[in-house]
Amino acid sequence: MPVQAQTPDRKPVAVTSTNTLSSDWLVYEGSKKQLVPFVPADNAGKRAFYQWVRLRPGYPFEITFPASRGLSLFLDNRLIFKADSTANYTINLTGIISLPAQEKKYLLAVWSPDVLPKLSDFKNLSEEESLNALAGATAEPIKNKPRATLNQNAFILFLLLIGLIYGSLRTSFSTDFNSVFRVGNLFRQTSLEEGFLAKPISSWSSILFVVAFSLSFALLIVAIHTNIQNSFIFNRIFWVSESDITSRIAYYAIIIFGFIFLKFLFLQLMGYIFDLSALVLTQYREFLRSILFMGVFLPFVMLLYLAFNATHSDTVLLISTLAVSTLLIVTTLRIVYTLNKKASLRNLHLFSYICATEIIPLSVMLKLIIFNYA
Repeated sequence: MPVQAQTPDRKPVAVTSTNTLSSDWLVYEGSKKQLVPFVPADNAGKRAFYQWVRLRPGYPFEITFPASRGLSLFLDNRLIFKADSTANYTINLTGIISLPAQEKKYLLAVWSPDVLPKLSDFKNLSEEESLNALAGATAEPIKNKPRATLNQNAFILFLLLIGLIYGSLRTSFSTDFNSVFRVGNLFRQTSLEEGFLAKPISSWSSILFVVAFSLSFALLIVAIHTNIQNSFIFNRIFWVSESDITSRIAYYAIIIFGFIFLKFLFLQLMGYIFDLSALVLTQYREFLRSILFMGVFLPFVMLLYLAFNATHSDTVLLISTLAVSTLLIVTTLRIVYTLNKKASLRNLHLFSYICATEIIPLSVMLKLIIFNYA
């Protein structure tokens, strides 16, 4: 039996047939706290419009519509499309996001910040229109494929900036550079109290090392993000325009940079709570040593992205995801190993401290950065 939104004085609006868009829309009526049929004459203050749709995976559900800049589409409150500019668009609802195997009902929402959307022009794409679009019509197809040409310039410029930072560190802070990237130091416990790691985090070399890592990590996250249109890495927390890749990279880099510096304050707080303040400095130095050493390989992963993403996007995505997950997991394991040398993990108090400062944050980051790709 079809689901309907009803009011006493208006006709009910039923769910449309499978993979079909109807001309009947709903709006949310606050006084009744329910969706009611939309009356075009009564559109004062309306910005969000809804329609129940049934999606059947494996079958195309292409719709075409005009959109002003900023118009967004949601499926069950999940952002699936945002118009970068005013134009006509074509979108395949069964192809833009992953769907369960069985047919299911979804709530499609159209939201426009400034201009009332032309709901009457939201239509199913006919076979003839589909052929015209392929032949060069004005509609712009939105598909799950990499935007290699659009975003490569920003990636290349940031890679050059990262190279300049590492080059300046190699020239001006050669001792610090060698202490971080010499492989032998990675396995010596005494190296945590030598060279770069012995300096305060506010030193110039420390800031430059962290900036280089933050930009490298941000580049890789944004590259994977733009490779899959339905993956919104930090969008559930921080919103950035999909079209502005440069600001997105800078925004994520600032988040990562701030996280690295705030982690020291977080460790100090947790060390005070668990009465393990003596371990905080060793733990933070191991954290820095591990992420900075492995972070130097992230630009090489980005080079693979630029070279092969257009032809082997799935393989590039797998390599990029493995690189990010390896960096996070190996860093955590090295910290646990280092702390275990200071005090045995059989101590339940220490184990609880490690869970609070490393294991739980690792789980959160893997959820935000890795598992959202599935």
